Amino acid sequence: MFSSKVRRREFMKQAAAGAVAVSVGPYAARGARAAAAERPNILFCIGDDWGWPAAGAYGDKVVKTPTFDRVAREGVLFNNAYCASPSCTPSRGSLLTGRAVHQLEEGGNLWSTLPKKFAVYPDLLEAAGYTVGLQGKGWGPGNFAISGWTRNPAGPSFPSFAEFFKQAPKDKPFCYFCGTTDPHRPYEKGSGVASGMKLEDVAVPAFWPDTPEVRSDICDYYFEIQRFDGLIGGIMQLLEEAGQLDNTLIVITGDNGMPFPRCKANLYGWGTRQPFAVRWPARVKGGRVVDDFIVLTDLAPTFLEAAGLKPLPEMTGRSILPILLGEKQEGRDRVFLERERHANVREGNKGYPMRGIRTKDFLYIRNLQPHLWPAGDPVKWEDVGPFGDCDGGPTKDVILERRDEPEMKKFFQWCFEKRPAEELYDLAKDPFELNNVAERPEYAEVKKQLRAQLDRWMTETADPRAVNPDDDRWDRYPYRPGGGEKAAKPAGQSAEKKKAKKKN
Repeated sequence: MFSSKVRRREFMKQAAAGAVAVSVGPYAARGARAAAAERPNILFCIGDDWGWPAAGAYGDKVVKTPTFDRVAREGVLFNNAYCASPSCTPSRGSLLTGRAVHQLEEGGNLWSTLPKKFAVYPDLLEAAGYTVGLQGKGWGPGNFAISGWTRNPAGPSFPSFAEFFKQAPKDKPFCYFCGTTDPHRPYEKGSGVASGMKLEDVAVPAFWPDTPEVRSDICDYYFEIQRFDGLIGGIMQLLEEAGQLDNTLIVITGDNGMPFPRCKANLYGWGTRQPFAVRWPARVKGGRVVDDFIVLTDLAPTFLEAAGLKPLPEMTGRSILPILLGEKQEGRDRVFLERERHANVREGNKGYPMRGIRTKDFLYIRNLQPHLWPAGDPVKWEDVGPFGDCDGGPTKDVILERRDEPEMKKFFQWCFEKRPAEELYDLAKDPFELNNVAERPEYAEVKKQLRAQLDRWMTETADPRAVNPDDDRWDRYPYRPGGGEKAAKPAGQSAEKKKAKKKN
């Protein structure tokens, strides 16, 4: 499909500079010219605050996601995909660099910057001959310009895929980052119900009160997911008409959990578990469901390997290409999770540092500063309301306004109260992660093993908190709202959202 314009001497020059390396992977045996001809286009689509399980492919009966469901049906659906951190900026920085969040220095915080020394996969692919583009929200929010980036680390901005595709050379593969602000808040209140969704059909997670306001809030969230899904469908139709769909590696996912209490900015499942589906008919057999654990940090090495390049040695992520190709390998049975500062909503600009490990059976969380409020101080900060690490909306309002009612106290405790230093959840018995068993004697050995595995990972990946749990470097990094995050707005965004000033 594509001609060979990236010559061997160019690859060797780039490798010597430490930018890219010629792969010994799936294309090497067929030679450099064949590799260039077979390299896939890469279409990466990421929803803003779209969390598992809000997709038809996962059994949700209300939200309609025909595009995601098609990719899952014709490709591979992952049941255990997780973001590295339940916060936009660090999650996106980790997937772009393939590195653990705590290795990204200031980039481990929301509204920060990404130091230029960290290589990102779009730049590496561009150096290897790919045409690169970005639609909407790439890396961010934050200020990338202050670190020397002349464009968003996810690539140069375009108003739409059609505009990008029109100017892209047809003899070269492309790498496109499609990131909308859907389904990030604020929502148009009542939009979900107005579109035809029925409140009685909504399944409310056990950690929220089951009220009409909460059900309607979920429907409004679903409405924006459907808009995101439709945008991807349009891109796929254009590729199909151009005859390039089957050799396009498509990945659809979200950057962190839904913007509701106990979800986004938390290490619980509804804060870190992501919808994730991959389609690439030219090389990947479809109709498969995979239970292996993956983390979005795996995306950078996966995209590089699919393009015939070696992942950089400093990447902590692991390519999932062998899983996609059905090759035998030892599947990952756990993921490690972390969080530093989200919004600036605590005295002294403090974050709420956490580290965690999740397996099929258990979730273990270490709250490194349990004297702090996990969702932010219970007072108003600047233009952010109380508990500012939790996005404002009807679900949050219901819990806070009725917190003193006997039937509401448990929801306030689960979503906003302070937490102990250690949390442990038995997922088979407690799928909503509500009953902390960390201090129960019968779980002592499990907690010991998970704690040791988390400690080992933190040490092996040079986490500063492995040496000093009270390391305050992330609290000392500036909070960088505005500036340098500008990107072309994708089509289909609501007027309300275009005007909104997002603080998280």
